[in-house]
Amino acid sequence: MTGFTTANEDEWGQRATAAAIAAARNIVLGDEAAINKNAPVGRLSDTEWGWVVGAILFAWIRTRAEQAAAEELNTEQAIRMTGLDRNPWDAGAIAAILPELAKCRGIDWSKPLTDWSRDAMIEFLLETLRLVRRGMIARDLGDGITRKSTVEHRDNAAGEPDDALPF
Repeated sequence: MTGFTTANEDEWGQRATAAAIAAARNIVLGDEAAINKNAPVGRLSDTEWGWVVGAILFAWIRTRAEQAAAEELNTEQAIRMTGLDRNPWDAGAIAAILPELAKCRGIDWSKPLTDWSRDAMIEFLLETLRLVRRGMIARDLGDGITRKSTVEHRDNAAGEPDDALPF
């Protein structure tokens, strides 16, 4: 994206946000609420937070998938359209390369950035650019978030279906 969105994209973004908020509210206010609406937010368990976050994400993705179908777009691309400057998809790709960037040879990490030589800064930025490009390519060419699960169904020791996640 170029930092701006069309009116149509803004509308879909607003619809996705509204769906996400409605889903979160349904977790505490719906007919089958999973969390007591009087529970203090600071006392929610990790599981309860997971329900809220999952509801938000799935509702947002569902609306973006609806957009893709309505506008005959690639589902993956529609889901990735955030309209945000400092796109979280870019941040994720960059975060993934940080461990390798920390191993960049020739950089004295004990020195403040302002004490680095010009050559050290150039080397660091070239390595950063190489790794970021690789991270972006891996992100863009990966199977995506909308692919079918490759997890095989397994049976437990009693021969019954084991619905637990494998990790």
